[in-house]
Amino acid sequence: MRNIILSALVIASLIGCKKEGKSGGSSSSNNETASVTPELADNAVIYEANIRQYSPEGTFNAFIHDIPKLKKMGVKILWLMPIHEIGYKNRKATSNKSVVDIEDVIEKKIYLGSPYSVRDYRSINHIYGSKEDFQYLVNTAHKNGMIVILDWVANHTAWDHPWVAQHPEYYTRDKDRKMIAPFDWSDVAELDYNNQNLRKAMIEDMKYWINEFNVDGFRCDVAGEVPTDFWETASVELNKVKPVFMLAEAEKPELMKKAFDMQYGWEVHHIFNDIAKGKKTVKAFDEYMQKVKDSLQPDDIHMNFTSNHDENSWNGTEYERMNNAVEVFTALTYVMPGVPLIYNGQEYDLKKRLKFFEKDTIPHTVGKMKPVYEKLGKLKIENPALHGGKNPAGYNRLETSADDKVLAFEREKGNKKVMFIANLSRRSQNVELSLEGNLQDYMTGRTISFTKGQKTKLEPWQYYIFVN
Repeated sequence: MRNIILSALVIASLIGCKKEGKSGGSSSSNNETASVTPELADNAVIYEANIRQYSPEGTFNAFIHDIPKLKKMGVKILWLMPIHEIGYKNRKATSNKSVVDIEDVIEKKIYLGSPYSVRDYRSINHIYGSKEDFQYLVNTAHKNGMIVILDWVANHTAWDHPWVAQHPEYYTRDKDRKMIAPFDWSDVAELDYNNQNLRKAMIEDMKYWINEFNVDGFRCDVAGEVPTDFWETASVELNKVKPVFMLAEAEKPELMKKAFDMQYGWEVHHIFNDIAKGKKTVKAFDEYMQKVKDSLQPDDIHMNFTSNHDENSWNGTEYERMNNAVEVFTALTYVMPGVPLIYNGQEYDLKKRLKFFEKDTIPHTVGKMKPVYEKLGKLKIENPALHGGKNPAGYNRLETSADDKVLAFEREKGNKKVMFIANLSRRSQNVELSLEGNLQDYMTGRTISFTKGQKTKLEPWQYYIFVN
């Protein structure tokens, strides 16, 4: 995995690239309390914010008020979905219908388009607020100990991006020399990274957000569809400005060698879903963990999740996919190697699919999960045994008498240990565990007594977290 920090760059980030002013200038170094460091991912929690849907207002300012609440959940990396102007040409109303196909003028206005159809990489969607509002969001996040990464859509642009007219050579063509859309995404045009000038222009647009607003990195959309060598060059160039954090929407080992700090845990996410549905057992998780050990570098980092914007909108809420197993798999994302993700609304027990092309809003009623996220976040931050960054804590699978139904493992770093035991099945399990003595469950505070050879009953989806 690439070395994201050089000591010189750390110093540069503290004393350089800082501008004052209200017209988009970066915050002063005196106000900045968060930055990218080698230790950042050790105990981080990522929060994905969909500004459009986060609040009834759908604005930066409405979101800013809740940043202290995110801090209470242990959030250290704030990922903002695309904040740019959205294309009008070929704008989508649904996954298979364009706004142009709608005759009713009033109905047309409902559809705001996909945030991933970017009309101008240096723009801010006025619906969310002004440049000053965005700068205040970044400053507030920094003061609350969070870095800010922007969603970056490098694979394609909206059809009315200026490059379409000014630099048609930047775009992929079919055999008839017509610009094409990637996949079935008819609202965007695919970029051609064989063009070296495109590469330079894209990197300059990324630098703009670091220089002008002091953002800390990027979550890179469909990163595997863009050439790896572009990302490697971009990483070097961006880190010349200041240390940045790079998250790939991909699960592709070659991206982790030099370009990215973290990648999606897509495979294990699907394993979670399949275990919850009874299609797979704990053995699939064990095989995955062995695969990761064999195929990745020790400091490669996975982002683990039970939901995100794509999963929620297209494949259903976590409750649709996991039902009563939501909490145990949430806990697993925190205690297994890697870094956990919260998609906005999960802390409020989000049980609806958020609309993708039009305005929607998440609930803000505290239910079951917010205290769970706060407790897990506290453990993640405070206990080195859950470190999941460049110098991760160890992972040791523990045997049980029902290894296909019960997952048991221990994480350890220094003199700290965390043990996780969970029944990952729909039926109660009477299982023998290699435990003795009285142990306190971190989540409930209950003391559980174990004796050698004793059978312990675990209810469906029940779990324990024991801390030494």
